[in-house]
Amino acid sequence: MHNQSPKAKLPQYIALGGGVAVEWYDWSIYGLMSAFLGPHFFPNVDPVLSTLSALAVFALGFVVRPISGAVLGPITDRIGHKKVLMWSIGVMALCSLGIGLMPSYEKLGIAAGAFILILRLIQGISTGIEQPAANAAALEIASPGRRGFFSGVVNGAFNQSGNLLASLVSFLTSMALGKEVMADWGWRVPFIIGALLGLIVMYTRRHLPETGASVATNRKLESTAKVWKEIWKHRLGVVAIIFVTGGSMIANYIWITGLPNLANATFKENSTEVFGITTAFMVLMVLAGPVVGYLADRFGSSRVYLILRVMLVPSYFIVLFYSQPGMEQFAVVMLGGGIILALNQTLFNYITATLMPQEIRTTGIAIGYGIAVTVFGGTASYLLVAAQRAGQMALFLTYGASVCALSVIIYIWAHRRGHVVGVE
Repeated sequence: MHNQSPKAKLPQYIALGGGVAVEWYDWSIYGLMSAFLGPHFFPNVDPVLSTLSALAVFALGFVVRPISGAVLGPITDRIGHKKVLMWSIGVMALCSLGIGLMPSYEKLGIAAGAFILILRLIQGISTGIEQPAANAAALEIASPGRRGFFSGVVNGAFNQSGNLLASLVSFLTSMALGKEVMADWGWRVPFIIGALLGLIVMYTRRHLPETGASVATNRKLESTAKVWKEIWKHRLGVVAIIFVTGGSMIANYIWITGLPNLANATFKENSTEVFGITTAFMVLMVLAGPVVGYLADRFGSSRVYLILRVMLVPSYFIVLFYSQPGMEQFAVVMLGGGIILALNQTLFNYITATLMPQEIRTTGIAIGYGIAVTVFGGTASYLLVAAQRAGQMALFLTYGASVCALSVIIYIWAHRRGHVVGVE
């Protein structure tokens, strides 16, 4: 029985959720700024190719996330979550500051782009353990009967608040400085803001209680080898985590970074309007968190997950409506199609936690989540813009919908094989 969890207080919720928010602010701001950042670090005669180069770096940042999970996950499961969560937000903030202050290609040449890549890889290591550790900690801090709701608040509302804040800061910066200044140096401002927020949250995380196997001494695994042995026993659960996460991540990065960059770089829309609509979409994402969490507690997480995930499959094809310039079409796709995505983005974090027992939960989530966001999420923005350029948008969206459908099938398989272990 998991009866040793500390009772959470509001400041602890804020410290955990606030860190998640800032982590995802720092991660998402690069994607949102890619259309402006690309020409400064990856110059090309064709601005779309510059944006694609910046988005390629965005994708490469995901590559190290499963490696981070494989290395840091077992350590976190053995020593607890607090120390790792402190480290992850501090590293993320410093890297954002580095990107915001980095001299451009004109001053450093090819080294400028190389430094950006290195900083993004380090941020990938940070996010590779932040999300799994925060996800596990949130569920272990929450009281029984309220875990779906609390996960919806921390991993839904707070998580998406980071993306919302990134979009809002982008919108306000663009509105205040204008498109030309934004393209010149204004894109640096959101990165510096993210760094300052990260340092503040790092200070608040000192008040988090310790959670994880280290506080449940009768279940602690003494060695990394034993962690991996248990992971192998639950390998179907890891596969299920990969597809449960991947089905959401493709859609997530289509809407959060892919469509805004398509609008800014390919269709040359007004950047202030693009960021304004993206911000409105993020509000939907934030509001969906507690609602879906409540539904999961009321009607059962598996049932709610399966219904919402099946609804997401056809929602991918709404993107086809935005096949040429037009802010009205962009708004319809972002806000209309984004509703179903918003409902899905909360619950998958809770579902992945139910696929792993406590003593290996962080490692299992980290590996599955890391592989999913690398293979499916990190490439989505790049593939969306590239597919539009090549006239293959329908093919790309079919791929996304297929992964989403597979996530339903594999989860049902894992559930029937007894791999949905629940939360103690």
